[in-house]
Amino acid sequence: MAKTFYITTPIYYTSGRLTIGHSYTTIICDVIKKYKENRGYDCFFLTGSDEHGQKVQEEAKKKGLTPKQYTDELVVKCKELWKLLKIDYDKFIRTTDDYHESTVQKIFSEYIKQEDVYKSSYEGWYCTPCESFWTETQVGEEHLCPDCNRPVHKETEESYFFKMSKYSDFLLKYYEEHNGFIEPISRQNEMVSNFIKPGLEDLCVSRTSFDWGVKVVEDPKHVVYVWIDALSNYITALGYKQDNHELFDKYWKNDEDHEILHVVGKEITRFHCIYWPIMLKALDLPLPTKIIGHGWVLMRGAKMSKSKGNVVYPEPLIERYGLDALRFFSACCVPFGSDGQFTPELYVDNINTSLVNNYGNLVSRTISMIDKYFDGIIPTNYGNFTNFDKELVEEMKNSKDRYEKLFDKYNISDAFKEVFDLLNKGNKYIDDTKPWELAKDENKKAELASVMNNLAMLIKEATILLSPVLVESAPKVYEAMGIKDTSYDHILDLNTIENNKVTKISPLFPRLDTKVEYEFIDSMMK
Repeated sequence: MAKTFYITTPIYYTSGRLTIGHSYTTIICDVIKKYKENRGYDCFFLTGSDEHGQKVQEEAKKKGLTPKQYTDELVVKCKELWKLLKIDYDKFIRTTDDYHESTVQKIFSEYIKQEDVYKSSYEGWYCTPCESFWTETQVGEEHLCPDCNRPVHKETEESYFFKMSKYSDFLLKYYEEHNGFIEPISRQNEMVSNFIKPGLEDLCVSRTSFDWGVKVVEDPKHVVYVWIDALSNYITALGYKQDNHELFDKYWKNDEDHEILHVVGKEITRFHCIYWPIMLKALDLPLPTKIIGHGWVLMRGAKMSKSKGNVVYPEPLIERYGLDALRFFSACCVPFGSDGQFTPELYVDNINTSLVNNYGNLVSRTISMIDKYFDGIIPTNYGNFTNFDKELVEEMKNSKDRYEKLFDKYNISDAFKEVFDLLNKGNKYIDDTKPWELAKDENKKAELASVMNNLAMLIKEATILLSPVLVESAPKVYEAMGIKDTSYDHILDLNTIENNKVTKISPLFPRLDTKVEYEFIDSMMK
């Protein structure tokens, strides 16, 4: 039986157009899922939309719509973008789905019944965009939200509270005993130093100042606060506390044969790494295997902000440079877990260097030479004739091993760097072996055949390793090289390429005019 792998994005707040920051998270999850499928895992990928809350209600009112009408429009746009990005998700959950709302009510009722939730009143500084309460110390003299730096306002209302303090010791112990539960480790240190050790405060988990949310069954004037509502999606989507719970029984397990991975932006790490584990513990459920709080995609060193005018959207990038270029930049050029930079120079230069020079150029050169020297048929490999051959064959084996070790630790950009290093070695191999000179000597026909075979094998290997990213280009390469068996298990199997008929193709990635493209992208960022 295959090992199971359950991966989730955060559910995205339905308050506006999605940026390349949202696309980044979703692309990364899609890439991870495709890698795990290549390795033989039984995968389930969840994404969705977070549709309740005061901000949504206010935005809908401004537009003369009901909250549901407003979120319906935004969800359609979100799904259209995921389709454009070729995101292969298995389920899209909406927090307005009936099954989700009814299950959240059951969860909240269970918390009340076991006295993890109690009623009191709350006075604090509230940030509407972040749906978060803050203390006087946290907002400072200027009364600004610590997360988004926008103004907060004072609110007092009757609320239900979750006894987070009750589980503080459990959480600290869990962190200590489960190395790698939160990555990068800096996020875990932040949770401990800033929130747990100073004293974990009980969490406000209901609101009465608006009514767009899941009603508390025992007290309908209250709606379930966004974080219990939103976080529960990871289990309600699988059928928790529902008649149809086969997916929950299959995927919500945490042991050597089952992995649960949450991928979230660092700004919501606190909710996923503190509140969510405690919520699960209170329900006597397994915790996720790992939570990765990745960094931001910064625009010239600054966080994207519509007010600053430095937001970039994925659609125009895809239209001009193709989908694979955006997926490549997201997975290969942004260090997963850390902040990454987006500039016109980085985007264009990385495409030209890695996709045009290293990959596309090698594919074109190899197919052209096989066509010219062997009538378009990938020849037999007659063995290693020179040290160049031996080194390349050994490097192909080692690159795959290093790629797997890095990817399994979610060092994703480093894993793909291994592939581009291999491609670079392939281009150097051509320069070292000089096939055009071998072709002039009939006595070196076998040596030339082995060189072409090695190059074809390298391209096949690199394409399979890059296939989670290059969803449009990889199938083109397989077809051009007559490769029908693209299984990961046969990645270095000579039988899958020998005697294949190759077909010339147009350049996978046309070279970009740097000056023109710098200016184009720069105009998008203003």
